Amino acid sequence: MKPKDIFKHLQGDRVLWALIAIVAVFSFMPVYSASTNDVYVVGVGSTVGHLVKHAVLLLMGFAIMFGVHKIPYRYFSGGAVLLYPVVIVLLIYTLAQGTTIGGANASRWIRVPIVGFGFQTSTLAALVLLVYVARYLAKNKDREIRFKSSFFQLWTPVGIALFLILPANFSTTAILFFMILVLVFLGGYPVKYIISIIGVGVGMLLIFVLIAKAFPDAMPNRVNTWQSRIENFSDPNQKEGYQVEKAKIAIATGGLSGKGPGKSVQKNFLPQSTSDFIYAIIIEEYGMIGGVGILSFYFMLLMRILVAAKKAGTVFGTMLVISIGIPIIFQAMINMAVATNILPVTGQTLPLISSGGTSIWMTCFGLGIILSVSSANEVTEEELAIESEDPLSILHETIE
Repeated sequence: MKPKDIFKHLQGDRVLWALIAIVAVFSFMPVYSASTNDVYVVGVGSTVGHLVKHAVLLLMGFAIMFGVHKIPYRYFSGGAVLLYPVVIVLLIYTLAQGTTIGGANASRWIRVPIVGFGFQTSTLAALVLLVYVARYLAKNKDREIRFKSSFFQLWTPVGIALFLILPANFSTTAILFFMILVLVFLGGYPVKYIISIIGVGVGMLLIFVLIAKAFPDAMPNRVNTWQSRIENFSDPNQKEGYQVEKAKIAIATGGLSGKGPGKSVQKNFLPQSTSDFIYAIIIEEYGMIGGVGILSFYFMLLMRILVAAKKAGTVFGTMLVISIGIPIIFQAMINMAVATNILPVTGQTLPLISSGGTSIWMTCFGLGIILSVSSANEVTEEELAIESEDPLSILHETIE
């Protein structure tokens, strides 16, 4: 099959496709360079092995994105309802049987026995939950929302999922809760109810902290870990502070144009250099030009997401694009803020650039949904264009 024939099967926003492909190709260079930390410091695998693994994960991600973008987006509404119970079961199983990766205290992963890779269930839960919220807002767009009914139909499912994510991953819980609040605000949910939900959420968090403090053996080190990350993220004598300190050195020595591809020094001292702190390695090797370039990419991605949302032919389509697209950009901003010492360490990866299977796959799944909405927009626009044309001119073109 010729490349031109492949492009014919790519539907939706072509600019969005191009942006995703460009940044995915670029990601090979920093991931390959930063993998020396795992190879020569940690002693895991080889640099070529890490590169091949990243390539396979990206190819699988693009396959997921391609397959998802072929599905009419209206099916994702019912899909979220069907997948919600599955997600809850997976989250419960993760808390009970989850494993730790990279020395992390949190049990966030389950290992798939057949293929032998780890899967972070909270990322799937976040995607399903956001689609579920978009579905609720679309269905109730023209109805008067009452707090009691919305509490059971919307906030109870959201609260259950967030409560199951919270013990292992506070940052994901906080970000997801914030994004849901933004989404319901944009969806026209009454502000007075949103304030009430914020109060309930803060209250539940305080109760969880008190229970964790009272029974530390049930959730060992979780609250202490959150507290230490906030208090010590600028202290170079602590683990979180050490990571940030090395990231700051990498950024400072990168200068305007950087040291050049593969010439980073701090990658040998910076833990999680291929994932959480890859932005610092990019600036060290490609300078502020590279750092601003990555920032510009996410800005352009945001613009295309907003264009797709504006052109969506239905309320559900608009809410779907916003609910999935904005969190991707928000996650990128948080990752870069952590690397530049603006926020404490959160464990959020840089979408489409950091290594990691679950993150790449779920990001591609979400982008596939956005492309599905934009491809439906193209069909609608073509149909409207045909309907607006003179029937005689269409007949004349057909005869010719």
